[in-house]
Amino acid sequence: MSPELDLDRRAIDTIRFLSVDAVQQANSGHPGLPMGAAAMAYVLWTRFLRHSPATPAWPDRDRFVLSAGHGSMLLYSLLHLTGYDLPMEQIKKFRQWESRTPGHPEYGMTAGVEATTGPLGQGIANAVGMAMAEAHLAARFNRPGHEIIDHRTYVLASDGDMMEGVQSEACSLAGHLRLGKLIVLYDDNRISLSGTTSLTFTEDVAARFASYGWHVQSVADGNDLAAVDKALRGAQTAERPSLIAVRTTIGCGAPHKQGTYQAHGSPLGPDEVRAAKQNLGWPPEPAFLVPDEVRTHFRAAVERGLTLEQEWRRRLAAYTAAFPEPGAELARRLAGELPAGWEARSPVFPVDAKGLATRKASETTLQALAPALPELVGGSADLAESTFTTLKGAGDFEPPALSRADVQGAAGGDWSFAGRNIHFGVREHAMGAVVNGLAYHGGFVPYGSTFLTFADYMRPPIRLSALSHLGSIWVYTHDSIGVGEDGPTHQPVEHLIALRAIPNLLVIRPGDANETVWAWRVAIQNRHRPTVLALTRQGLPTLDRSIYAPAEGLARGAYVLNPSAPPPELILIATGSEVQLIVGAATRLGAAGIAVRLVSMPSWELFAEQPADYRERVLPASVTARVAVEAGRSLGWERWVGSRGAIVSIDRYGASAPGDVVMKQLGLTAEHVVQAAEAVLGRRVS
Repeated sequence: MSPELDLDRRAIDTIRFLSVDAVQQANSGHPGLPMGAAAMAYVLWTRFLRHSPATPAWPDRDRFVLSAGHGSMLLYSLLHLTGYDLPMEQIKKFRQWESRTPGHPEYGMTAGVEATTGPLGQGIANAVGMAMAEAHLAARFNRPGHEIIDHRTYVLASDGDMMEGVQSEACSLAGHLRLGKLIVLYDDNRISLSGTTSLTFTEDVAARFASYGWHVQSVADGNDLAAVDKALRGAQTAERPSLIAVRTTIGCGAPHKQGTYQAHGSPLGPDEVRAAKQNLGWPPEPAFLVPDEVRTHFRAAVERGLTLEQEWRRRLAAYTAAFPEPGAELARRLAGELPAGWEARSPVFPVDAKGLATRKASETTLQALAPALPELVGGSADLAESTFTTLKGAGDFEPPALSRADVQGAAGGDWSFAGRNIHFGVREHAMGAVVNGLAYHGGFVPYGSTFLTFADYMRPPIRLSALSHLGSIWVYTHDSIGVGEDGPTHQPVEHLIALRAIPNLLVIRPGDANETVWAWRVAIQNRHRPTVLALTRQGLPTLDRSIYAPAEGLARGAYVLNPSAPPPELILIATGSEVQLIVGAATRLGAAGIAVRLVSMPSWELFAEQPADYRERVLPASVTARVAVEAGRSLGWERWVGSRGAIVSIDRYGASAPGDVVMKQLGLTAEHVVQAAEAVLGRRVS
């Protein structure tokens, strides 16, 4: 064996046994994937991946996403060996309290981890979003002779990823978009957690991806470094996204467990670890061995990365000198900073008793803000005509090679990757993961939109956006039984409380057009947590803010609508479309001599975060007669109304009829609010 091949083999075995030893010490984890995929990961990381371990956030780095997040020790071993800030003590603390090596990779916790993965299919779908981000930035900023954005997105995916539906949605979209800088290594080991994949999964994955329009290659032996190298070089020259199906053996080297599902999700056990090391000619002791020559070999990535980064920064300086305006915009966007004064473009809506649906107010707000926020990019899951989230004239994110002739539904403007309107198709789940991919990449204020009831289809990416502290914006219209004739399948009831249950997710349900403007302002400013905007289909009155408090109170989650009213005997609280109901009820109650405080509470989360003295001013503890009104489940509202309060809500499914009829029949009326107030006050008011 040549010295080079011998070093390759020892380096690969180092990856394997760092992973095996960490899993064994934790007595928890997945050793099989790191053992089987070590060779192809080694080729990618030492010969192809353009990254900088000393500066992990270098903007033009290649992205690597371990979609098979259960094999996290593969990634942690690679990060440690190539010189990222992940010392051996963290490898030895795998899966332990407060370690930087959690059971599945978590974005923001570990340097070099590009996405939170583990829920299968999410990582590969995130990577589609990252590749779209690169394509958009390149199309917008590159100039002849100045290729300032030029990087690839690599993925290592498992059989489990290939089974999940979100992967199919996202990869279908990637094929349509011809994202040539997206390269997926498919760890085709034909083993899942519970047995061989032949129990459930016998499709031809390569043929499926070919049908999506992907460039597809196969490698018969994942330990054949030359074959993996050749396939990666072929993928780099392809003009379509690439799938490389690499046949591997799970648990490679473990004599009694390789190729079996016992190597998938459990430690090998001390005896099998020893046997595997002996089988591959690796010293049984000490554990966590990294030979000096192997460490030196891997750590060459540090100097190589710094050279790549420094060369890019020289090119960036030349680009900025030649093109100062786009250079300044690019620098700002990559730094995650919003442009100065963008809020000044916020519209102000006049008083209007007939009113406007908040989805339409949202549309007007988007059109007003978009010119000042070029990073605002997004779209809908084939519902642009209903969610009104198209940025008019801002271009369609489409491959330029595809003809736009006879295309219906285009936004207008550029037909290229510079377009800011993404057509996701009927792919809610993938839309969520792709939007997260844009956020992971950086340089974007990304959003995705659909009906609120279909948030169910995309709960995993919503949850992951919250877990990962991403600034994704989820725009959900048709937010209640007010949808009307579409009936209970399209009328969300439990969705608001289900979304409020997700930690670190900001849920905002504005009550009129001007609150909607502020909802967008809050969402755009929240770059480190996701925001849900729940918007109406039906028109709502635009409140007279010379009588009622300014809509900017939304930024504090809840505020007193009628601050000039006398000290209250009763507090009426509402969100969204039901604010008009408490306003109507207050007129009747006031006529009967009841001192009523009106509270608009568009966001529980924002209000809960306010200082205690502010919360007391809005909802004084001394006033226990309270009524909350919302066209959704009552669950949770007891927190705000207390033991004496009442809740006017919907604790059943809706019905198919005009929206105003459904609202009336199910008790969402000002009259019903008055009745609830009478009950908590213990007396009739008329």
